[in-house]
Amino acid sequence: MGRLTAHLPLAQRLLLVKADGSVSVHSDDRAYKPLNWMSPPCWLIEEPSLWTVQNKAGEKLVVSIDEVLHDSKHELGAEPGLVKDGVESHLQELLAEHVTTLGEGWSLVRREFPTAIGPVDLMCRDSAGGSVAVEIKRRGEIDGVEQLTRYLELLNRDSLLAPVSGVFAAQQIKPQARTLAEDRGIRCVVLDYEQLRGIEPDEFRLF
Repeated sequence: MGRLTAHLPLAQRLLLVKADGSVSVHSDDRAYKPLNWMSPPCWLIEEPSLWTVQNKAGEKLVVSIDEVLHDSKHELGAEPGLVKDGVESHLQELLAEHVTTLGEGWSLVRREFPTAIGPVDLMCRDSAGGSVAVEIKRRGEIDGVEQLTRYLELLNRDSLLAPVSGVFAAQQIKPQARTLAEDRGIRCVVLDYEQLRGIEPDEFRLF
């Protein structure tokens, strides 16, 4: 079988050459996805009005340049990576700092409370002194309820902790997850990240 040959008609396009050696051809109406590209390892040969990009397999991307509208080079430096706001670790940290939002008189025993099957996000005590295991998710789904159920089954075998109740806390909780949690005696709490950060004065919605 022969290699596929394709071409793009003449048009104004963006040619992007990155420090990793990759070369991509972009148009103005395709968002981030390039029209064509060559991934590293590859090398670029620049000639007047012609770019030739080739990889180790001998595949080539040939770019004919009719007119240059703008040519610039920029050093972007080290990439710090994407930082997501409101991830579970942030929610856990904020809820640990403001655990009384779960109930008056509540106190934090420990974050990442260890068990034989993994750590519980928060171990707390309610106003009556009872142990409460809190599982925190960005999006509350059935698997999160199942996870908390396993923790509760294990924790309630410990005579020093039992009885241990559960709280399933998330920014969004799917109806199926809520139904399962309530059927198992687990309380659901909907978290608002902005409220938790203290930006909004409104109280939490507790369900």
